[in-house]
Amino acid sequence: MVKLATARECRAYSLGAGATASRNRWEYINAGVYVFAAVLLVGGFLAQLPAWGGGTGSSAAGLVVTAVGLAAVLAVNAHDLLAHVAGVDYRLGMAAGLDSQLALVELAVPVVQILGTVLMLVAVIFFEIQLERGYQRSLAQHGLNLLIAGPALWCLGSIHNICQVYERASGHVQLLQKSVQIPLLLGSTLFLVAGIVNRHDDRRGRSSAFMLLGRSWAWFCLFGSLLFLAGGVLNLLKVFKTQQMGGRGMEKLRGGAQERLAMEREGKVPLILERGGGRGSRDPAMPPPPPGSYKDALVSSAS
Repeated sequence: MVKLATARECRAYSLGAGATASRNRWEYINAGVYVFAAVLLVGGFLAQLPAWGGGTGSSAAGLVVTAVGLAAVLAVNAHDLLAHVAGVDYRLGMAAGLDSQLALVELAVPVVQILGTVLMLVAVIFFEIQLERGYQRSLAQHGLNLLIAGPALWCLGSIHNICQVYERASGHVQLLQKSVQIPLLLGSTLFLVAGIVNRHDDRRGRSSAFMLLGRSWAWFCLFGSLLFLAGGVLNLLKVFKTQQMGGRGMEKLRGGAQERLAMEREGKVPLILERGGGRGSRDPAMPPPPPGSYKDALVSSAS
């Protein structure tokens, strides 16, 4: 359950050309919903532990709470993706062509996180169905495999996110970035370890849906959720700090994409583009000069 943590200046969480206050408000909403989703996950995994009930009823309720938290994370990651697409005025070809890191991080990471969250959500739904209708071997096997595949995509996205290369961002902004990215990477790693341990745990029962999710899985996921919660709180702090800075020290688009985007927003298209994009292009209203000498050209024009 991780999200994109970036320091790009070109982001528009209001998904439009609204005022700065509206964009800032939606960025706060995005960060707040993520913190709320992490709290739901902590509560959902607490319900799986024997000390907090651990029965079939509490486990079923805990899985429902976990599913709601994962759905909220899914919405947050989709919002992150749309915010950076809207931040470049949906000109993905131009922005990603000039700045490859935009496509590799700001666009690819949310997609990977969305896929991982969907897999985790499907796994939780599979176990919830078995708690209601009884043990089904095919659903159980698919659910156990999805508990590994989903966090594996989370880890991939987290590693991809933490390997960003900054050129213009200030040191303070980069420090805020790493404070968010490290807890998210550690939390996703704990979820991956939980899925692998639970898949190969011979002590858990194999004849009921209730016993398929072992105690070690619940503990690992609980600590991973706490790390996600810490990362969410730090992300909220990062949003507050960066907005207080007024956008100063943020990473800009590279390869001339930032200047090109600003010119297109102001309606100033380069002359070479207005002419058709080449030195050899001519005004269609102006005919080509006739062949021959200068005298022949004058005679032909007079006639």
